[in-house]
Amino acid sequence: MRRTNNEELVFTKNTMPKTEEKALELMSEKNVLEALRFHRSFPQYSVTPLHDLKEFANHLGLGSVYVKDESYRFGLNAFKVLGGSFAMVKYISLQTGIPVDELSYKVLSSKKFKDSMGQYTFYSATDGNHGRGVAWAANKLGQKAVIRMPRGSAKTRLNNIRKENADAEILDLNYDECVRYVNDMAKKDPHGVMVQDTAWRGYTDIPGWIMQGYGTLSIEADRQMIANGCEYPTHIFIQAGVGSLAGSVAGYFADKYKDHKPVICVVEAGSADCLRRSAERGDGKVVRVRGKLDTIMAGLSCGAPCTIGWDILKNVAEGFAGTPDWMSAMGTRIYGVPLDGDPQITSGESGSVTMGFLYSLMMYKRYEAVRKYLGLNKKSRVLLVSTEGNTDPVRFREVVWCGLYGIRHRGEEWIK
Repeated sequence: MRRTNNEELVFTKNTMPKTEEKALELMSEKNVLEALRFHRSFPQYSVTPLHDLKEFANHLGLGSVYVKDESYRFGLNAFKVLGGSFAMVKYISLQTGIPVDELSYKVLSSKKFKDSMGQYTFYSATDGNHGRGVAWAANKLGQKAVIRMPRGSAKTRLNNIRKENADAEILDLNYDECVRYVNDMAKKDPHGVMVQDTAWRGYTDIPGWIMQGYGTLSIEADRQMIANGCEYPTHIFIQAGVGSLAGSVAGYFADKYKDHKPVICVVEAGSADCLRRSAERGDGKVVRVRGKLDTIMAGLSCGAPCTIGWDILKNVAEGFAGTPDWMSAMGTRIYGVPLDGDPQITSGESGSVTMGFLYSLMMYKRYEAVRKYLGLNKKSRVLLVSTEGNTDPVRFREVVWCGLYGIRHRGEEWIK
């Protein structure tokens, strides 16, 4: 069924048959700790904030709402660098035989190590944040990066990638076509390495390492919640493009809290909801969404699922939501104009959709069935991840200043 971006939420319960959770071990606390130790070696590293939105939770009738704010990550305004950088060190470890624990930022960036290792060129396709992370890490480690972006990518994001000395261009292709194009480039380069956060047959190691790299934000959030007196989240709403981040976050918490597994809901852009459509198919096989994949959520505009992320999500997620663009825009505005006492959060269109989704579930009667299915109530402890800050200033102003995808509500639709 074809839908425009301004139409309604489409929600699919996970009724797929369970399979052996082989991929879950990938996100074990032991494996994630290796990534955390590596990221800590960067001089730019700091733990990103976990905001406790007490007033907002009270307003919605929830126990608590926590938001992991990745706009502070390494000064790059998004979480993506965690995955690309860790995949690079894992690849270098494999090539050199040196354990990851011995390959700190200081070692990798030293002239002695670079001279002995030689130079690689890391290739990637991106809407902006992943490519910037790959380019930044390659630049810091004295390596090369070639980045290609799909049609509609923001010029600001292109320029930020080029500032990291990367060869970067925007192509007249959609995201999935761009991935295939760049993969062909990497194959033709004898020193080329494809660093992509989606997996396919024959390409699983690097996407798996990227997911482990993303695990740094999960283990940080886990520890921050515990320090704040929250034993574990009861609910996690996590956004997905190809599903590598969603699989990473879901995998970490599902593996660690096997006896108290959180209710996990995957949130996608409605025009690119490949995971939801895969769940709707019902047999565990993936469905690819083709076409332009138009959405303001550029980071979620992906039509082909990451097979590793999907292997985790089809076993641990309770449901999949294809969301209209107005939910993302609403989330950005809610974060930016908080209730008195709550912190202000700058969240871009891909970072804010889970907030808009949560708010809509709790406030509108037409979503009552979804709310009840997910078991949201005054005892719920919800974890969200704002994956990016203001990475596209033009679009951000359109949403916040000009009311892009603003909606009018009929009073009878409101619960409160």
